[in-house]
Amino acid sequence: MPFVAVPGHIQISTYVNGSADNPWLVLSNSLAATHSMWDLQMKTLLKRYRVLRYDTRGHGQSDVPAAPYSFDDLVGDAVALLDHYQIERGTFMGLSLGGMTGLGIALAHPGRLEALVCCDARADAPPQFVQGWNERINAVRGGGLASILPATVERWLSAAFRATHPDVVADVERMILSTPIVGYEGCAEALKRLDYLKDLHHITTPTLFIGGAEDMAAPPEAMQAMADRIRGSRFSIIAGGAHLSNIDSATGFHDAIKDFLQLD
Repeated sequence: MPFVAVPGHIQISTYVNGSADNPWLVLSNSLAATHSMWDLQMKTLLKRYRVLRYDTRGHGQSDVPAAPYSFDDLVGDAVALLDHYQIERGTFMGLSLGGMTGLGIALAHPGRLEALVCCDARADAPPQFVQGWNERINAVRGGGLASILPATVERWLSAAFRATHPDVVADVERMILSTPIVGYEGCAEALKRLDYLKDLHHITTPTLFIGGAEDMAAPPEAMQAMADRIRGSRFSIIAGGAHLSNIDSATGFHDAIKDFLQLD
């Protein structure tokens, strides 16, 4: 677990797996998650890619700088990791906060990406979205991550999955509860200021959008609107999937990415 220094003297925890002969794939986690949220995909991804995972600032083993954060910060962190590992061009896959970070890289540093997979994400922050984050920030300040745990798990994992996979639900709950309050607030402040939608038409990176059909946080109609703005992009809806579609609908998620990422 090497730590990599990024601008601002912040240490980001990184995790590299796979053959040095393979092309690079960078995975970016959602808010209140860590690099481990991608565990179910690793066996398949490593057959083709050398995979770099990292804990977003304020999460996992990475440093927790004072809030607020911005997407310029999150994009800058990711590009600094590309520089550190001498990744001139790589593929980037992120979910929710991680997917939005990928959009930021594609806009500000298009030459660094071979392809982008943006999962269960938004590109703007309408008033009701901002209000929701203000409410969660206030709740977390008063009662920690436990105060938003039930509602978060309900958004993240479908009812059917929760009923049949209690062990996985428990792992996800532990991951959420491990998130530092300041890290959660810092990234939530970045989400409140999300403003990429108007610029998406500038993206030239080959892009695949993926969204769960039951995702309340990033509904399919919002993701379709994003895909419509990027020439040549595709949008794949995962039947039955909620916000963490790579976990609660792992088979459907694999089917959605396999052709785009040239997987078995």
